[in-house]
Amino acid sequence: MRKVLITGATGQIGSELTIALRKKYGGENVIAAGHKRAPDRELADSGPCCFLDVRDAKRLQAVVAEHRIDTIFHLASLLSAVAEERPQLAWDININGLLNVLEASRARGCAVFFPSSIGAFGPQAPPENTPQDTIQRPGTMYGITKVAGELLCDYYHLRFGVDARGVRYPGIISSKTLPGGGTTDYAVHIFHAALKDKHYDCFLRADTRLDMMYMPDAVKAAIRLMEADGARLVHRNGFNVTAMSFAPQDIAEEIRKHIPEFTIRYVIDPVRQAIADSWPRHMDDSAARREWGWQPDYDLPAMVVDMLDKLAGNAT
Repeated sequence: MRKVLITGATGQIGSELTIALRKKYGGENVIAAGHKRAPDRELADSGPCCFLDVRDAKRLQAVVAEHRIDTIFHLASLLSAVAEERPQLAWDININGLLNVLEASRARGCAVFFPSSIGAFGPQAPPENTPQDTIQRPGTMYGITKVAGELLCDYYHLRFGVDARGVRYPGIISSKTLPGGGTTDYAVHIFHAALKDKHYDCFLRADTRLDMMYMPDAVKAAIRLMEADGARLVHRNGFNVTAMSFAPQDIAEEIRKHIPEFTIRYVIDPVRQAIADSWPRHMDDSAARREWGWQPDYDLPAMVVDMLDKLAGNAT
């Protein structure tokens, strides 16, 4: 990677991935592209930023050409809960935006990172140790766009030689940027509520166990996969990656070890609960470990300690 473009750079993953890549490759070599949300001071001060709607193919190709981009981390998308509210818009952004990125990459010889999701599975997939290769029939627009995106990336690699790679992220937990309408958002909001109010109303059932990952590991997975030797990759897109699997009651119990007075109440959102119930409890990520050395650094206790420390420090 010499010149990198990140779409969705002001989002939850993008804002932290951008900083990590700038530290690694130099601030001037990583272009942060956001759409509606303005970059924060750290993003704005550490390197070049631009506004970009990935549905605008001409503008996208102009940015790629102007900055001589050779690698695109394509993170712009509508997340699961929001996508169910606006499914037509989700298709337009998640699929037509990806197609524009792949077309620009085909024309300019760029590599592409595309994040898929645990949402790419559906209720027919095995819920425990969900295999790398298994049935994928999601019942949400978000999941449908992720499966289609995986296939589209594979097609552009096989048909046009585009070096497209990607992972299936579980729920992502960040101490820096709030999530934007996903089914696992509770696992971020619960920390803010615990520190501020000592109480949280959770929109999922207490026993809804799902795969999760702390942001430093999510950033690490993206960079490590793109730096991996392509000759070792049997798969290319949709690598299962995970770090921990827990339910709301588990994270609440872990938080209470540090904030004993913390309480939680379960006020179920039927839409997000239905989405969560259709997802795997735990993915088998042995293919990623075998093919490119995936290994997470954070488990639940380590993540809780770091989140509370960082959020408490930000509040002072």
